[in-house]
Amino acid sequence: MKKIFSYYLKPYYLRMTIGFLIKFTGTLMDLFLPWTLAYMIDTVIPANQRPEIFLWGFFMIFCSILAVVFSVAANRMASRVASSATRTIRGDLFEKVSRLSNTQIDRFTRPSLISRLTSDTYNVHQMLGRVQRLGVRAPILLIGGITMTMALDPVLACILLAVLPLLTIVVVVVSRKTIPMFSVLQDRVDRFVRLIREDIAGIRVIKALSKESYEQERFDRANREVVDWERKATVTTSITNPVMNVLLNLGLVAVILAGAYRVNQGTSEVGKILAFMTYFTIILNALMSISRLFIMISKAAASASRIVKVLDADQELVFQEMEAEEESAWETETGTEKKAGTGEENGAVHVEFDHVSFSYNKVENNLEDISFRLKRGETLGIIGATGAGKTTIVNLLMRFYDADQGAVRIDGRDVRTMGLHELRTRFGTVFQNDTIFEDTIMENINMGRELSEEAVMEAVLYGRASEFVEEKGGISAQLDIKGANLSGGQKQRILIARALAAKPDILILDDSSSALDYKTDAELRKELREHFAETTCVIIAQRISSIMNSDHIMVLEDGQMIGYGTHQELMETCEIYREIGKSQMGI
Repeated sequence: MKKIFSYYLKPYYLRMTIGFLIKFTGTLMDLFLPWTLAYMIDTVIPANQRPEIFLWGFFMIFCSILAVVFSVAANRMASRVASSATRTIRGDLFEKVSRLSNTQIDRFTRPSLISRLTSDTYNVHQMLGRVQRLGVRAPILLIGGITMTMALDPVLACILLAVLPLLTIVVVVVSRKTIPMFSVLQDRVDRFVRLIREDIAGIRVIKALSKESYEQERFDRANREVVDWERKATVTTSITNPVMNVLLNLGLVAVILAGAYRVNQGTSEVGKILAFMTYFTIILNALMSISRLFIMISKAAASASRIVKVLDADQELVFQEMEAEEESAWETETGTEKKAGTGEENGAVHVEFDHVSFSYNKVENNLEDISFRLKRGETLGIIGATGAGKTTIVNLLMRFYDADQGAVRIDGRDVRTMGLHELRTRFGTVFQNDTIFEDTIMENINMGRELSEEAVMEAVLYGRASEFVEEKGGISAQLDIKGANLSGGQKQRILIARALAAKPDILILDDSSSALDYKTDAELRKELREHFAETTCVIIAQRISSIMNSDHIMVLEDGQMIGYGTHQELMETCEIYREIGKSQMGI
């Protein structure tokens, strides 16, 4: 919470100060009204001074108008500050989330990050607005009301002051209990969001397997957890209002009885008693507002803590300076590559894994001692069972994760010594279950890279998507969310066109041809050979036909490389690869 006020609200301190002054002035106008009424009843009316009655009446109207105008103006300023600050918080949070390492995203979980970007920022927004509106008005009404009652009748004011410590204890005790409850509640909401996200994404599978009842039970359990914790938090906070009402009403009864006695004794006046009751109501409303404010601050404190945890998360994928010897060797190597006419640029290592090991949970290795080298323009095919570590190699190559041991190099340079933008702009990538956005074909391929229509059309051609793109009306045709109006093969061809559009240095195709027919798959590989001869390719596939013509083929099993070579070499030396070939192609 401290960071929210000290950093994100700092640019608005002047505007908030002006708003506080306006709100302060308007609140004072409200406090003058009961005092004016008491003066008129006790002094002006008994003197039968009609001009003075009208004068004080107009004064009350003037105070009322000022109170309304100033309150509206201050509330508008408060809303603008809250909206602007929340927009900045949400923007910084989104930027931070987009730069988190995959390890951090796994740790926070995606549903939790979505919740922090939505419901948590909403709670902070509500709190910032309420603090500026009620945080000024309610304390002024409370303190001003007590001050006015002390001025009107100190004896009756002492009855009121005797109640205030009890009210304070109630607010403090309830607030201490509710803050942890709201933190747990947000965690339960995260789980609930994750379940909903999974069920909606997999709704077709659920229906196909007739698992609606099972998922309904899971939903009911998660929903019940959220409701139970929300009920606990709400019931705890709801204690505040009735207890405060009882205490204040008891105090008010005591004031009326004592006031009646004092009027009867001639030590007080009717107007003062009426004003005192009005101030008592003002104080009651102020305390109720403060209690509601504490409840909202409790919610916002839990949300702000979750937001700040993300904002303050360390940058795990840090840029590492190259050592002097490594930098000298890299400069020598890249200088050699650029010498015209030497013919050496095709002989230099482009992509290298040097004894790389990696574990997601840091307990058991998902990859172990992986080493290979690719020259520029060569193709590596990777095949293996599900969970063998195929996609993990891509994750390390693009530095979504850092290797635990060994080094990943591009052009002889460790990827950890490259800026993330510099590194990733080298790649064209099609991931498993990649995303089609609800936009035109043009924008789904362009992806904000400012590519020309000619470049996009060329990519569509190379991705073997021209035929169906023309049928749909060209690259300006609109696609549904997740490509719902495309077949599986059409989606993959759009994704491949996206990867090829910027003519990448390194092309990653992670099981990107699984929905393509054999003819289209063969045509795609032909396009890659003819038009992307200088592009180094890494192709992850489940079928041998997609990789059998690769320069190198890696066979993975349980994170270990059990075979490496050409198709012919592996058919002779790798039993698992030979079994896959026999089962798929009968060879």
